[in-house]
Amino acid sequence: MRQALPALRWLGCLLLGLWLSGCQPKAERVRPVYSAISESVYATGTVKSAGQYQAFASVGGLVKEIYVQEGDSVQVGTPLLAIAADVAQLNVENAALAARNAAVAANQDQLREAREQLDLQRRTMQNDELQLARQRRLWAQGIGTKLALEQRELAYAAARTAYQSAAARYHTLQQRLDFGAAQARTNLQIARQQARDFVLRSQVRGVVYKLYPKQGEAIGPQTPVALLGNARHFVLEMQVDEADIVRIRPGQQVLVTLDSYPGEVFTARVTSVVPLMNANSKTFVVEAAFVRQPPVLYPQLSFEASIVLRTKARALLVPRRLLVNDSTVLNAEGQPVRVKTGLRDYQMVEILAGLGPDDALTPPAP
Repeated sequence: MRQALPALRWLGCLLLGLWLSGCQPKAERVRPVYSAISESVYATGTVKSAGQYQAFASVGGLVKEIYVQEGDSVQVGTPLLAIAADVAQLNVENAALAARNAAVAANQDQLREAREQLDLQRRTMQNDELQLARQRRLWAQGIGTKLALEQRELAYAAARTAYQSAAARYHTLQQRLDFGAAQARTNLQIARQQARDFVLRSQVRGVVYKLYPKQGEAIGPQTPVALLGNARHFVLEMQVDEADIVRIRPGQQVLVTLDSYPGEVFTARVTSVVPLMNANSKTFVVEAAFVRQPPVLYPQLSFEASIVLRTKARALLVPRRLLVNDSTVLNAEGQPVRVKTGLRDYQMVEILAGLGPDDALTPPAP
């Protein structure tokens, strides 16, 4: 009995060792695979309506009346709201009175009087000119005196000067009246334009997405009044890191996912790159347009996007987690192997040299 106890202990230890060795996890082995891969740049952004803009009033005051509601369709020139403009309206009326008073038609009496005076001076000059010509003929025939001739010459000279003065006064009066009338009309246009500034109008054909003030509230030129934009066409405004911006070009494909459409991927194309970096976020604004737009969209919807830089239909790929220092992998024995990489996405990387499809790899230790 005593001899059996050591044997039983040895057998128990052996079974325990075999059980423990069987519980040890086997080392993971990964082999390269052939598949398609696309290299892309990740971006986030928001949906914007085409032509979207914030409307600002050019004058300040109290909101007197609001003509539209959020969601209303508007045309270019549609009134959005009116600001109290009693003083501006009085200025229009005053300018209209001044324009009527300064109009040339309202000053015909002055022109008629000046024209009659001009005609009288012209007839007087013509008469003195005839008398002078007659006196010269008589003098040439030896009739009359030198004094009489000189008097006729002086009379004609005085009449001609008076006529020229009357003509100058007439033209000066006409110019002054024309200028006054034109100036009054301009002042009236300015007053009317200033009065129109108290009515804010839409600059686009689209939809009123947001109205900020309420009736009776005070607004100023720096206060946004409304958000408007196109209701049928939308653009994608993305933020791209400065490290990736040099690889972005118009025309590149963009794969877009929206929380509003889970499980769906929409295709877009880069349309423009705004060439100015945001110094705070170190990002650039990139805009894209949908190839196939979702049926319903609203401004400010958030999305995630992959801007496709390059694609390859068949490439030898390994998971990116297998890379050590971006240029080395571990073989089945855990030995480092140098590789040359190519395209990469968020999960996989292309192997250009250093591995074959039959090579087994070991993930690096965490």
